[in-house]
Formats: sequence, C-alpha cells, structure tokens
Amino acid sequence: MAASEHIDTAAGATPETPSYDPKPSLQYASAVGLQAAGVGALVSAVQNALGTHTSGAAGFLTRTGGTIGFFAAMGATFALTESVVANQRQVDDPLNGAAGGCAAGFLAGIRARSLPIALASCAVLGTAVGTFDYNGRSLAPEEAESLEERRKRFFKQPRPSPSTTSTEPAD
Repeated sequence: MAASEHIDTAAGATPETPSYDPKPSLQYASAVGLQAAGVGALVSAVQNALGTHTSGAAGFLTRTGGTIGFFAAMGATFALTESVVANQRQVDDPLNGAAGGCAAGFLAGIRARSLPIALASCAVLGTAVGTFDYNGRSLAPEEAESLEERRKRFFKQPRPSPSTTSTEPAD
C-alpha cells in the first residue's frame, strides 16, 4: 500500500465506517433531566393556575410539584438509556433513540400503575423517537422550497395562449 493511499482510522474501524465517539452518559442524563424539570415546572405552573384550590401559589410545589419530578425522571431516563445503548453498541443510529423513548414511555406507564399502559407507552414513544431520529432529527424538510416555488406549485399555471403559438403555413 502506498503512503498516499493510507487512511488513518481508529482501531477496529474501517474506511467505510468512521470511529465512534463515546457519549458521557451521566453528564448527558443530568443535563436532559434538568431541562425536562424546567418543562415540568412550566406544566406544573399551568396545572396550578388552571386548577381550583385554596393553596395559592404554593400549589405549584405542593399540589402539582410531582409533575416536575416526573418530567425530570422521564428526561433523565431517556437520555441515560439512549447514551448507554449507543455506547454499548458503539453506533449512533435511530435505534438508540428508540430504546430511550421506550424506557421513558415505560416509566410513564409505571406511574399510571398499569403494565399494559407501560408497554403501550414504550411502543408509542419508542416508535415516535426512533422515527424522528431516522428522519434526521428534524420536523422540517431538508430542502425547504422558496415562497415563489410554493406559490407556483399552489396556483394553476396559465395555458399558453393560441396567439403565441401561431400555426401559420410556411411559404
């Protein structure tokens, strides 16, 4: 093999498959758990504001505060499962997200104290996250068409007028 043909890859990696960079599982899980706790706090505040009770603003923590912890637990479970599966398989693909979604969904079913709901939630969240990851982790199409292209596609295109395509006989 000539020196110019040498491809530098990590041990065990082939030129077709790049090497895998391990993910810090606990750091990722704690960061996502804190973000999910923030979303849970928002949901708890909305639940507290829309509910009828005598707790006042303290109801944010006393009545609906469990929502904050539940959201944090689901986020941390998702992130930890996703990164552990990715590190174990040493592949970054949609299956990792599907496993994380399944674990988070299972946790939601366990909170409802129902094994059938836990299994169904595992299937639904795992499928949703796996599909989202498979589509490039974006809800928007990759090639966004311009406003002019959308307008042309939406409105009817005028037919060519007969005067522009004259069929005069040649001399």
